[in-house]
Amino acid sequence: MSEPNDSDVDQVLKELDELVGHSKLNYELQNLEGFINKMQGEQEATPSTSHQPVQKAPPSTSHQSVRWLKRDSDGNVVYDKPRSSRNKTASHRYSRKTGAHTRMLDSSVEITNYCPHNTVETFLEELNHSQGDDLDDQETAPAPPRASSDWSTRKSLLSDMWEKERPCLVNTMVAKQNATTQICQQCGSPAVVRCRDCRPQPFFCADCDVSIHRNHVFHNRDATIAGFFQPLPPTTCVMERALSQCVCILPLEMPEKICSCATGSLSVNTGKVVAVVTMNGRYDLSMPEMKCEACKATWSAGVDDLVRNDYWPATLHFSTVYATDVFCSYEALKMAAPGLSCQAFLRMLDQRTIRFGRTGKITADSFRKSFLEWEAVRFEVEKICREDYFVCPACTPDMLAVSVDGNRKHYRFKNAARSEEQALFKDIFIAKDEEVERFVDYIHSTTNHVSGRGVCGGEWSAARETSSRSSSKIDEEGLELDLRVFLGALNMFRGEIFAYPLYLQNKLANKPISFFAMDVTCKYWPYLNKVAKSCPELQHLLGMKPFLSVFHAKAHDFKCEVKWSGAYQQGAGLTLEEEVEQCNAFLSRIAVTTKHMSKAGRTDMLTLMAMRWNQQKFKNLASSLACRYQKATKRLESQCLDLEGMRTQLAVTQVEVEGWVTDIKEWAEATTSQQNADLDAVTSRMEVLVASIKRRSQRLYKDTDGSKGRARIRRKIREEKAILSSVVEKYNSMVPDTERIVFDNILSDETVWPWQLSHGDTVDLKTKRKAFDVVMAIRRLEEEKKIVLSEMAKHWKSLSTRADTLKEMSCQLSSEALKSELWALNEQGVKGFLSLTLRKKQEVTRMMKHARDCYAQVLTGTSVDFQNDWDGYDSDSELSDDGF
Repeated sequence: MSEPNDSDVDQVLKELDELVGHSKLNYELQNLEGFINKMQGEQEATPSTSHQPVQKAPPSTSHQSVRWLKRDSDGNVVYDKPRSSRNKTASHRYSRKTGAHTRMLDSSVEITNYCPHNTVETFLEELNHSQGDDLDDQETAPAPPRASSDWSTRKSLLSDMWEKERPCLVNTMVAKQNATTQICQQCGSPAVVRCRDCRPQPFFCADCDVSIHRNHVFHNRDATIAGFFQPLPPTTCVMERALSQCVCILPLEMPEKICSCATGSLSVNTGKVVAVVTMNGRYDLSMPEMKCEACKATWSAGVDDLVRNDYWPATLHFSTVYATDVFCSYEALKMAAPGLSCQAFLRMLDQRTIRFGRTGKITADSFRKSFLEWEAVRFEVEKICREDYFVCPACTPDMLAVSVDGNRKHYRFKNAARSEEQALFKDIFIAKDEEVERFVDYIHSTTNHVSGRGVCGGEWSAARETSSRSSSKIDEEGLELDLRVFLGALNMFRGEIFAYPLYLQNKLANKPISFFAMDVTCKYWPYLNKVAKSCPELQHLLGMKPFLSVFHAKAHDFKCEVKWSGAYQQGAGLTLEEEVEQCNAFLSRIAVTTKHMSKAGRTDMLTLMAMRWNQQKFKNLASSLACRYQKATKRLESQCLDLEGMRTQLAVTQVEVEGWVTDIKEWAEATTSQQNADLDAVTSRMEVLVASIKRRSQRLYKDTDGSKGRARIRRKIREEKAILSSVVEKYNSMVPDTERIVFDNILSDETVWPWQLSHGDTVDLKTKRKAFDVVMAIRRLEEEKKIVLSEMAKHWKSLSTRADTLKEMSCQLSSEALKSELWALNEQGVKGFLSLTLRKKQEVTRMMKHARDCYAQVLTGTSVDFQNDWDGYDSDSELSDDGF
């Protein structure tokens, strides 16, 4: 036998490697099939919850007598695929059938899942096709980002989608301008007109266009005869492929008969041309007139006919008519964007007029006057239904607190539109200037008024007293508001003098009110005591409790805060009395336009916006009260835990904590002796300067983004530090060496003043104040739950009373007393009033159901999200903790 050559040896080795590979694969498949048979046997032995029979796998037809395995020099099996990739592959698989269990096989068998027989072949085929590292590459690839959990990724993906679609959208937008001949979708003739409002069949021939749009004059149409879409006014039509003028009549309900003659003798003719303003701009249409050919009787539409058809005349001899939908839209826009001017709104309507092929301008003065007259009539209708938007349903008959604040942004220029007309809403929200002037003059003459400026932890313009009217270019200097919701206001002419809130307080004194809040109560209440001595008729005002607005109190002296702040007033609950700032934020945006109005126009617009604000608040009152109760409950639990943690940390008892609370109150109430008056003045000045320097330092980079602004703040800080240094030297010269302070240390965040340290106690005043704040917060939260519960009951009673009132009114329409109250309505008016009361009753019923659901949920401890019920007129998107 001849020696084998190298090529024969290589061929044998190659065949041997292929045989080893096939043997390994057959071994793996055989083990897998044995595992599947074993699992099926276990499943047959276990009672199945399914009624479907389990099919047995057929016996294996593979018979392999030799099994080849690759081994290393130590005898261990060598696999073609690394163990790490096999484990990774197995870890991504999971059982898809109930009752199947994943088990670890021998080292020569990969982890797999149980599969029914009818999918085994498919599964094996998938395994056979997963060659090399293709499967590993797919499994190790990073997972696509989850757009739903990441806002920036979601926006980026959305932008990418739009970018990919943009070429198609551009093509579609250009293609839709194709004005080639279309077929009339009514009669099949060639179309010459497209109507944008007659979808889904917008194309008409000339005859069908005239017949259909004779009664739809407000539809926006385009002619196609010029090869493009040419906007057509309603008075233009297409005749023999040319534009022609036609007459269009304003759609109105007309009487069936105007005389006793037969109806066939009646004819409808065109009357005078009027400008009709809708949300699509201005239309020039003709008024309808009816004439009897037999008796020559005529009929023409009057103001009443316009109002019945949802139009409103510009004047009683109207040449301009407004669709009431325009007024509703303007009011809604004004509430959403209070700074929107009437001129800007009308410019938008003018643009829509031009867009749809029409011409003509809309007069701003005429629109404004008509809008206010329409609102005045609506107000009288609401009065007939006994609606009062300046009485809070949750604060009637007794009120917890009222807050008064001035708004200097509501000034009005003297050279603004001057008119002798009277306001339509006079003395409804804003008090008469003559009455306020007489009251102020009486107070000043009786109390020997002296002008000055109040100082309490800082200087406050609200405490500045002036006695003379402003000589500047403005008339009204601002608005003094009395509100949690808007309750009343007056025009300011002498700055924020104390006589103005005194007038409002006296005006509301006929209602039981517990607290009277201001941002300078610490200065106003001594003034009230002084006035009450000289004016005994105002003594009853002292029955209210003074209340310093909680957030404003943080900028006052600490003693002042403890003594006057509402956060420390018994019975106040979580009332902040900062809601006035929220109302001011709304009204201040209106001031952009009212400063250029006439006096009457300004009064009417402010009153109207205040009414609509209150109306929206009342609609969401149930959600607001329920939210307040829910938040108070959660915060009470949190504060109780904080108190327990503080007691544990300081190792004190509840009795000791109550003693600290008493110490803080006594310290705040302590009066200054004459011999310590100079020292107290110095310490107070130091506290003011330190607070001012820290506040300016915080604003240095927060409120300014330019070097000039920061330079001004730094210059002011240097000036105040120089003053503070001299005050510290003066203080150190007045106290013993043990109580002296170092200038560099007092500007730190953890400043504890020597005069705040207790000399007879090991606990400093700062620690006692922390405990005092927590204890007061718990007491206020406990009160808040009771207060909100009481307001819920008042609100529910108010709704029930309102429903009973409407029911009673609908049942007493025949009584003479009610008829006199109803502006002497005629028979048709009485019937309309009956329908109006039914609608109001349905609204009240819906509000009662909503209130019952809200109150029941929060009182039973159910957590509710009230964000969807909140109105959109607040400056803050979240519900406030205090609600009203």
